[in-house]
Amino acid sequence: MNYIIPLTILGIISYGVLKKINIYDTFLDGSKEGLHTIFNILPSILAMVVGVNIFLKSGVLYFFLSFLEPVLKSYDLSLEILAMGFLRPISGSASLAIMNSIYKIYGVDSFMGFLASVMEGATDTTIYVLALYFGSIKIVKTRYALKVGLFADLCGLIAAFIVSTIFF
Repeated sequence: MNYIIPLTILGIISYGVLKKINIYDTFLDGSKEGLHTIFNILPSILAMVVGVNIFLKSGVLYFFLSFLEPVLKSYDLSLEILAMGFLRPISGSASLAIMNSIYKIYGVDSFMGFLASVMEGATDTTIYVLALYFGSIKIVKTRYALKVGLFADLCGLIAAFIVSTIFF
């Protein structure tokens, strides 16, 4: 298993030698292009990280979601699971932090822990992905990508609740 990466690199170098490609110059060109891509996407990523941190640290999310707490209590759910579902499309690390909090409070083997795990796997960081990929290639008009991605996340959240209810 430890030999996969070195063998892959050796295979790439061997292929380059067989095709008579200047491997070192091609590597340097790729590195320069990679740095250029990093500088292009850095503002989008930085804006996303700052926005999510302000949103979480200010407590605004829990304030707005607290109105739904009576409905959640009737299904034996906590406010954290709703916050996790809301933040998952925006930030994977924020949703992981909330999931870790759910694990600490309710336990890994609880219904809340099981639901959090299934939610994490059934959804994606849609807004983050759109900001990263569309920002890196300067696409301004995303058309239906955001709507379809968020709809898919909503379907994933609903499916996570149904699957967790059936199998837990």
